[in-house]
Amino acid sequence: MSSDQTSTRESAEKPKTLGAKVKQELKEWGVTLSIFIPLFLVFSMFFYEQRVIPSESMVPNLRVGDRVAVAKFAYGYNRYSVPFGLGKLLPLGDGTVFQRMPERGDVVVFEHPHFSRVMIKRVIGLPGDIVEMRGEQLFLNGEPVTTAFEGRLTYLPHGQHRLRTARVYTETMGDKSWVTHQWEQGSPSDSTPVFEVPAGHLLFMGDNRDNSKDGRDLTGHCPAHNGVVRDAGCELPPGMSAEDASIGFVPLDHLIGRAETVIFSTYRCGRQPGGECLDGRIWKSL
Repeated sequence: MSSDQTSTRESAEKPKTLGAKVKQELKEWGVTLSIFIPLFLVFSMFFYEQRVIPSESMVPNLRVGDRVAVAKFAYGYNRYSVPFGLGKLLPLGDGTVFQRMPERGDVVVFEHPHFSRVMIKRVIGLPGDIVEMRGEQLFLNGEPVTTAFEGRLTYLPHGQHRLRTARVYTETMGDKSWVTHQWEQGSPSDSTPVFEVPAGHLLFMGDNRDNSKDGRDLTGHCPAHNGVVRDAGCELPPGMSAEDASIGFVPLDHLIGRAETVIFSTYRCGRQPGGECLDGRIWKSL
């Protein structure tokens, strides 16, 4: 064996220093991330992304801590489709590519029309629909939505220290049904003006009707004219922060996707004497 061969073999067999191992590990991580991150962004933009539920506006169907799979292709793509809000930093403009109309009853993730916050609510009114709440009863185009009383549930809402009792109902529109809550104490949003949904917009409501800021709330939005709200372009009153504005009517190009499945949840029941716990879910469709 030549001296050159012996030197090469000894160099190959020589243990790497800690610094060399760290450098090699970082290089391998860099290569992995340079492949994974673009694939993740593409998948999250065009196919599915995960969203975490931050509030109780969709109880009992969604709870704080639920991880939800959102279908990004459901209604087309716009600047809000880009993950992590990066689309708002790019010169993408308004409008939606491959736009499709949601169906009544869809649970939709969208961008708040007045400031940067992602919301999740249920579609109640499509363009041209007439929507109204009368004494907790939902009316669509002058007809009461089919509603069935299912019983009462007493539980501790997330972040609160007092039990609430909710009347539980099943609402049905067409071939879709879902469960809603109405607190025994009621709220001002149990009866509303008449909403006429303008072209290119939707009206959303939360399933937890007395604990949801949604299209029924007129704070900082459009006043009723002769008992009917139909203007989607009202200005905020002087001195009001955009964060105080209600959702109002949501433009179609603010939709991010359709929430389809609760993948898993970190929801924890707040137990108190006399209170019940909502069922936990893994891989439950909405």
